[in-house]
Amino acid sequence: MGLDAGLRRLALGTLLAAYPGPVPPDWAGELLADGLAGHTLFGTNVHDPAQVAASTAALRSGRPDALVAIDEEGGDVTRLAHATGSPYPGNAALGAIGDVALTRRVYQSIGAELAALGITVNLAPTVDVNTADENPVIGTRSFGADPVRVAAHSAAAVTGLQAAGVAACAKHFPGHGATVADSHHELPTVDAPPSLLRQRDLPPFGAVIAAGARAVMTAHIRVPALTGADPATFSRAVLVDLLRTDLGFTGAVITDALEMKGAAVAAGGVGPAAVRALAAGADLLCIGARVDAALVERVAAEIVDALTDGRLATARVEQAAGRAAELAAWTRTAARSTTAGDTELGYAAARRAIRVDGVLTGLDRPLVVQLHTESTIAEGRVPWGLGPHLDGVPEMRVIATETDPATLRGLAGDRPIVLVGRHLHRLPGGPELVAGLAAEHPVTVVEMGWPAQWRPAGVRAFVTTYGASHANGRAAAEALGLAG
Repeated sequence: MGLDAGLRRLALGTLLAAYPGPVPPDWAGELLADGLAGHTLFGTNVHDPAQVAASTAALRSGRPDALVAIDEEGGDVTRLAHATGSPYPGNAALGAIGDVALTRRVYQSIGAELAALGITVNLAPTVDVNTADENPVIGTRSFGADPVRVAAHSAAAVTGLQAAGVAACAKHFPGHGATVADSHHELPTVDAPPSLLRQRDLPPFGAVIAAGARAVMTAHIRVPALTGADPATFSRAVLVDLLRTDLGFTGAVITDALEMKGAAVAAGGVGPAAVRALAAGADLLCIGARVDAALVERVAAEIVDALTDGRLATARVEQAAGRAAELAAWTRTAARSTTAGDTELGYAAARRAIRVDGVLTGLDRPLVVQLHTESTIAEGRVPWGLGPHLDGVPEMRVIATETDPATLRGLAGDRPIVLVGRHLHRLPGGPELVAGLAAEHPVTVVEMGWPAQWRPAGVRAFVTTYGASHANGRAAAEALGLAG
């Protein structure tokens, strides 16, 4: 016997799916016609602007109110510019600049680009307060380590996006900034009392709620004082008591991708994770990036089974689907931006973020060395570094743990060395390689990751970009006098 059609449609109304490739397959549109809330676009769905606009139009051909979401944070996390790197600096750079009006303008420009392509929900900004230098998944996606500064810039980012007619989704509630594990791979723990969360992690969420954020995304993190052994995504104490009752949020609660191990492993699969998230108070369930029609149907069937056997109350799922529908209605009535995105604004902002400790002189024909760093799943494989911006100077790439300082010194000869890295303080072999070079050779370090307190001894200059976007790379090359 097939699923009850009404219950299946209700379940689909709580789901954000995804599809492979640049052209939406037939099933993607058919599920929308059957009630699916919408789709999330990833880098594999993006080839060029015209193609993306055609895809979003095709998705809406059968359902004008279908949600189309994307992770377009600027900085290190970009889907539209995944082939080249973002023309906008990310949050860490904007926070370092400290110009709230600039942050609003940058996000309004990002929103204008999304609006022009038919994208209605941006799964941004990241409003986590990054208090852990070892954080492997937030880092430069955060506006900083100061809750007051992060709150001000978070509110500005939301205001800018929504001024362009694109719904903002602030993430990751109740705060992913103090973690030292990646929730894509495991369930991180933030062992902090509620009083510390209110002081450190929650102010940015209060600010974005006051700014009218249409959505908030959950974090697959464990906060024992609130969630016990479960992730926040499955915690009613977090999603209802804290977010809705205490902070007064009335918009849509969107889950982080349920395929992530921080959720799927904890629940025993994506389907059970969907049921637990709905029961806890989530409204719109992001399935993930690796989605096909069969997976969507399995998740919908799990929700229907839960409605039938009493694990889920019908009123709760109706409430969730209703909030998803309200979000879709807002995206249809919001005034869409009629101005184009301003990428030059992004490059200008990246220049303002550059910080230099030391002296940038004597850099004629340097040996430029990029230290290989694995990308996180959130970032994806996006090009970074100085290479695209150098005028006649090649950039070589090495693995720190496999590179002898003497070899690089030999290649450099009498030329200086420019060492480019991300999160060098925690890159295996990175600090040792820098020390080995600087002890006997003129070295300038360009840090394109999270700006920790670490500063290597003996280097001529330490350049901090606060991110590894295309804009950050160009700004660094210009500061070094190496840009074309």
